[in-house]
Amino acid sequence: MTGLRLTHVGGPTLLIEVGGWRLLTDPTFDAAGRRYAFGWGTSSRKVTGPAVPADDVLPVDAVLLSHDHHADNLDDAGRGLLAAAGAVVTTEPGARRLGGHARGLPPWGTTTLTAPGRAPIEVTATPARHGPPLSRPVVGEVVGFALHLPDPDGVLWISGDTVFFDGVREVARRFDVRTAVLHLGGVRFPVSGPLRYSMTGREAVELCRELRPATVVPVHYEGWSHFRQGRTAAERQIAEAPEELRRLFRWLPLGQPTVLAAA
Repeated sequence: MTGLRLTHVGGPTLLIEVGGWRLLTDPTFDAAGRRYAFGWGTSSRKVTGPAVPADDVLPVDAVLLSHDHHADNLDDAGRGLLAAAGAVVTTEPGARRLGGHARGLPPWGTTTLTAPGRAPIEVTATPARHGPPLSRPVVGEVVGFALHLPDPDGVLWISGDTVFFDGVREVARRFDVRTAVLHLGGVRFPVSGPLRYSMTGREAVELCRELRPATVVPVHYEGWSHFRQGRTAAERQIAEAPEELRRLFRWLPLGQPTVLAAA
């Protein structure tokens, strides 16, 4: 292994290249400008288009879809790409809605990606809660993903859209995470006031105190009007952390492949 190659397309969408595999998270490829309803009086406008066109990420061996029911994680163009993927791994309700070759996993459930001539990748779904306590019936099911990669790349964990809660703390107890891809943005909606639906920079630091990864890659902090904490605000909070935690964070340039070399 020569390390992971990651390309941040925008929002939660990340192309992961490792060991001959091409994996894509939460495909969002619609152009900017449209407003999408999320249900229960919430909505958001997409303000930034993808840094890489959908055709340019193909071929894709698998899509890791944290949830299918919010357009900032799966928009129309992203949905159109699913048929071209070798597999789609998502929540159990999401797999029932999508049908076809979608594989649904409960939290801590596993599946294995296999292909001739490549080392298999075991995928474990990890808990995510996309809002405050008791919000799951409203906001729906979400999962993260722990990818068990061959040494020396180790476990790559994608948090999915989640707040900081015991479920993500449990990831730190169960896995030795080398690379953590954290969904930030500090999402709020006017209809629910101060309630948050994703992590802030400060919460990401607190999580990393327990997780202790080698690298943290923030995603899903820009591109939509419902984000309340963009990169600049998140960096201000991260700057308050001790140096050994600050240095873990790596903000990827949009659209540019970046190699995270193995230590």
